Amino acid sequence: MGNIQINHYPKPSELEAMDVYSWPIWQKETSEFPWHYGQTETCYFLAGAVTVTPEGGDPVSMGQGDLVTFPAGMSCVWCIEAAVKKHYLFH
Repeated sequence: MGNIQINHYPKPSELEAMDVYSWPIWQKETSEFPWHYGQTETCYFLAGAVTVTPEGGDPVSMGQGDLVTFPAGMSCVWCIEAAVKKHYLFH
C-alpha cells in the first residue's frame, strides 16, 4: 500500500488532460469519520480543508487547489475542518 500523494495547485493543463471537471462531485460538511479505500481514489479539491490520518501513520493536511491520490487498501480517519467540495474518480 502506498502513501497519500498530493499535487498542490496542479497546472490547468494537467487537470484538463485528466478530464477532472467531468468527474462527479462530492460534498461534505465539517465532520470526522473513519474511511477505507477499496480502490484508488484521485480527487481535486474545489473547496475545503481536511486532515486525513492513515491507520498507523501521520496526519496529512489537504484542501482547496490540491489534486490528491489515496491508495487502495488504506484505512484512515477524515477530519473535515472546512466544508469540502471535490471532484473524485475511483480507479
